[in-house]
Amino acid sequence: MTSAEAGTGAVGPERVRLIQNEATTEIPVHLLFRDEPEAGAASVGSGTASATGVATRAGVFAAAPASSAAVVGRARQGTGEQPRAVRRSLPRTSVRAVLPVDETLVERPASALSGAVAVAAGAVGLAGCGAGLWWAGLLPPLAVRLARLPLVEGAQPGPAQWALLAGSGALALCAFAGLGRGRTGRAWVVSLFGRYRGSVRRTGLVWINPFLKRRRVDVRLRHWRSEPLPAVDAQGAALRVVVLVVWRVKDTARATLGVDHHETYLRECVEAAMARVLSQLPADAFHGDGPTLRNAEAVGDALTRLLVADADPAGLEVFSAQPTRIEYAPEVAEVMRRRRIAALDARHRESVLTQVVDSVEDTVTRLTMRGLVELDDYERKALVKDLTVAFYTGHGDR
Repeated sequence: MTSAEAGTGAVGPERVRLIQNEATTEIPVHLLFRDEPEAGAASVGSGTASATGVATRAGVFAAAPASSAAVVGRARQGTGEQPRAVRRSLPRTSVRAVLPVDETLVERPASALSGAVAVAAGAVGLAGCGAGLWWAGLLPPLAVRLARLPLVEGAQPGPAQWALLAGSGALALCAFAGLGRGRTGRAWVVSLFGRYRGSVRRTGLVWINPFLKRRRVDVRLRHWRSEPLPAVDAQGAALRVVVLVVWRVKDTARATLGVDHHETYLRECVEAAMARVLSQLPADAFHGDGPTLRNAEAVGDALTRLLVADADPAGLEVFSAQPTRIEYAPEVAEVMRRRRIAALDARHRESVLTQVVDSVEDTVTRLTMRGLVELDDYERKALVKDLTVAFYTGHGDR
């Protein structure tokens, strides 16, 4: 394409418009903007120019409106120019598919009676046992006299006496064996032959079927502070992280029977979620103002979202998961400290230089605009040099 054709935007019927530069290869316009197929097809079909400018052989490139950052990135790869740094924000971690759970395994109340009723039934059973022994003549004479009962002479235990003894003994045994003390913040998960029969959250003295297997579960609001866990940031630097998780058991059936050990399951979920979140951002931005892992609130929100999704199928309710300490591992801590000091020093120098340049520019502009001095190029350069040295020395003394 000639420069005249580039300036007028004329396109031949058999030729495709190209953008050409000394340091780049020829790139068809419709391929450069292929992220917008409808706009590209319309511009090529009508034979009109879709870009706002075309580069000349001297290297002048007029920027065409691109639809996405990917077009700019592909155009800069050919020239060898590095793409500009994009300010990254904490990515919103995508929630994975819900873990499969047994829909029939849902907490439901189990049958339980008041402890007072069980104590009364047990007392009746004990009284029946005593009556059966007296009736069968098996009660010692001393006990008969103390109870002020008539002494039965020549009594022999028969089927009726044995039936009374067996029934009363079974009643007393079941009544007292099923007694339990329900505590606030605790619950029982009961099962029969491996089948879930319900959960008991009552407090005080209660009676539960003694043939059911009981498992006590803590349903209070709990917090778990982890040990320093290993992790890496987006740049591969080794970290040590301490996380505080506030949680509780919401569904006792799933927490007890749905997973092997719900506390171990929660710890492993914390480690997995922490590895996903911390690997997305650097721990420190030494040469920029982008987001880092020092934003504990954003990191905690992302970590909490992942844990809520992972813990819900296990019957656990996670309220918050906040990193209380994020620090470099001992093997890289000293190196990172030196890098941080060097970055702060460079940022300070850049700030001082910017202030000095602004002060010199403002001073020279005021002097010339007010007509206080008339300077030629040589005198202007000398004045700028002297003012720069003076201002920079003044900043260095502070």
